[in-house]
This record gives sequence, C-alpha cells and structure tokens, in this order.
Amino acid sequence: MYAPFFGLTQAPFSIAPDPHMLFMSERHREALAHLLYGVGGNSGGASSGTGGGFVLLTGEIGTGKTTVCRCFLEQTPASCNVAYIFNPKLTVIELLQSVCEEFHITATPAAVASPPTVKDYIDALNAFLLLSHAAGQSSVLIIDEAQNLSAD
Repeated sequence: MYAPFFGLTQAPFSIAPDPHMLFMSERHREALAHLLYGVGGNSGGASSGTGGGFVLLTGEIGTGKTTVCRCFLEQTPASCNVAYIFNPKLTVIELLQSVCEEFHITATPAAVASPPTVKDYIDALNAFLLLSHAAGQSSVLIIDEAQNLSAD
C-alpha cells in the first residue's frame, strides 16, 4: 500500500537480496571491484586469465555482502564458471557434492556400486579446474555465510 503512495514502481523491501536495490556506496563499489578483479585481473570483468586468486569479502551482518555477491554474479563474464553455495552447514562430502553439482561436474566413483568418496569429488573437481584453466576460463566458488563452515 505504500508503493502507490510514494510513487514506487516496485516494492522496495524484500526478504531476498536484490542487487537492483543496492545502494553502491564507495565501500560497495570497492568490494565489487575486488570481486571482479579476482575473476579477470581488471575491474572491467573481462577474463584475461590473470585473476587475483582468492578474494575474501567480510563485513557486519546486514552490510550488503550477499547483495554485492549477487551484483557480481550478474557481471561475471561468459567464460567464467560459477559455483554458489548459500548454505555451507554441510558435511565435507555434501559440500564437495554441492560444489561439483554447481560446476556441473560428475564425480565417478572408483568402485562401480559405491557412492563417490571425498577423493572422487576432489579428483573430478581438480580435472575440471585444470581443463577450464587450459581453456582460458575462470572458475569462481562463492561460499555465502562461510563462517558456518565446519573445521573439517
């Protein structure tokens, strides 16, 4: 009821983070630039294969980390493979399975009738990353709420 009163074209409040509603403060622009540099090695986001390696985005609750990540996802180049884990409260095997599923990797178990092991997932992930790198593609793993990861 407040949208028509204030002349808004869409509801300004949502449970899910909406990158279109993000106020890009100087800190938010800097965080997004760091994420884009991690993909392509420059702030333009074009994949040049010289990305910044690991990028860590931290901040207090409610400062817009997830929304900045969603904004980043909208700007990743086509040559970038992305895996987004939004619930890291998983076992080791579940986390590896989720990462592989996000990258569309099939882990083949060593034994025919058994489920994939940690080694099977890691071997499949390593092969995928090597092939992607050789093809000039970047691969990005985003773990939202990473502080909830277990020590394992």
